[in-house]
Amino acid sequence: MFLSVFDLFKIGIGPSSSHTMGPMVAAERFLREVAEGDWPRPAGVEVKRLSVSLHGSLAFTGVGHATDRAVILGLQGFTPITVDPDQADAVLEGIRTAKRLSPPGHLGYDFDPVSDLIFDRKNPLPGHANGMSFNALDSDGRLLLRRIYYSVGGGFVVSEEELQTLKAEQKPAVDRNVPYPFANAREMLEMAAASGLSIAEMKRANELTYRSEEELNAGLDAIWEAMRGCIERGLAKEGIMPGGLKVRRRARGLHEKLEEEWRQNRPNPLAANDWLSVYAMAVNEENAAGGKVVTAPTNGAAGVVPAVMRYWLRFHPDADTAGIRDFLLTAAAVGGLIKHNASISGAEVGCQGEVGSASAMAAAGLAAVMGGTPEQVENAAEIALEHHLGMTCDPVAGLVQVPCIERNALGAVKAVTAASLALKGDGKHFVSLDAAVETMRQTGLDMNERYKETSLGGLAVNVVEC
Repeated sequence: MFLSVFDLFKIGIGPSSSHTMGPMVAAERFLREVAEGDWPRPAGVEVKRLSVSLHGSLAFTGVGHATDRAVILGLQGFTPITVDPDQADAVLEGIRTAKRLSPPGHLGYDFDPVSDLIFDRKNPLPGHANGMSFNALDSDGRLLLRRIYYSVGGGFVVSEEELQTLKAEQKPAVDRNVPYPFANAREMLEMAAASGLSIAEMKRANELTYRSEEELNAGLDAIWEAMRGCIERGLAKEGIMPGGLKVRRRARGLHEKLEEEWRQNRPNPLAANDWLSVYAMAVNEENAAGGKVVTAPTNGAAGVVPAVMRYWLRFHPDADTAGIRDFLLTAAAVGGLIKHNASISGAEVGCQGEVGSASAMAAAGLAAVMGGTPEQVENAAEIALEHHLGMTCDPVAGLVQVPCIERNALGAVKAVTAASLALKGDGKHFVSLDAAVETMRQTGLDMNERYKETSLGGLAVNVVEC
């Protein structure tokens, strides 16, 4: 196992890493398989039409998460990092009108979104809650190629065969090619003690196995720049978010009030919480509107890490760019452990795997840049994760708006509180991060499917839609 910082933090598009980015990646992957894959091709027969069926959680909440839009854009050749959110509507309208896909490098395929994109709520695929079946057909409607993919959270996508391999292995093998191949928090702390390095320094050394230092630093800077840009856009925009709930953007108004307090030097005992909340809400309002966002580790939890980073930059006198890089590396180390040993997918374990993981990552990153020891960093992550255990994923109307936007704000507040508590201790604590991660995994297995991003339980059924 080697999960890069660039696996956990991926620049993409909202509103969901599992329901938007993942399906777009799968669609574009299928497109490449049609053109370049090693599959039996009957002589004189060409692929004329494509069709897709969405299953499980993708079928139940796909419209609210823009899964249909993502699949069509992916089949048009776009990826989460290359698609322009401002141009997406025009591209989609052209495909709906022409009933045809024209991806670069292909002759083009018939595709009517009305009949060729099916939300199949009756037949879940066996491998995972987020399953998709892609089909290529000839001019007579005969099936030439079928591929099944699963979006397993955080924008990660696996084929049916890859998923079976992963299940057979129980856990992915640890990558022994890196200098610090820790597979859990206990090993991470042991290696830190033996090497005398921080968690960020060990993570950096592992990353440098696969890329140069210049590439690593440039990539980390690009991640932060994308996060910062998302915050700025969220703070600047007003209006109603799409989807039908008529949820109004609040970040801009809240930010203007905070800035006015700041200019007047007006005392505010809740200032820390307010600034954290407004930064997180700005990101997740942008995400809900389908804007550019960074998985951290998912889109639904994308506001927590950047909110804490922005808060640190604004209010800590020693904050600098080098610290931002260490923050991201530390957060990625913790996020990688959580994904390796449990899950970051709301469809697998509920929101404890999304906002809970994000809060643990942010707490670890903040503790690190505030001078914490590896033991204090691990303690910060544990505190944040422990106090998200059992959190369900129950988006109202399948939209990443209620309760997701405010939930990111509270995740950021918990992260800072967790880091503060850990830094005031000596790193020794009763519950280990490994124990909290394993508890999250077990809780996710026990959790009813209604509370795992299907919008069939919780707030999703107890709040009257307007």
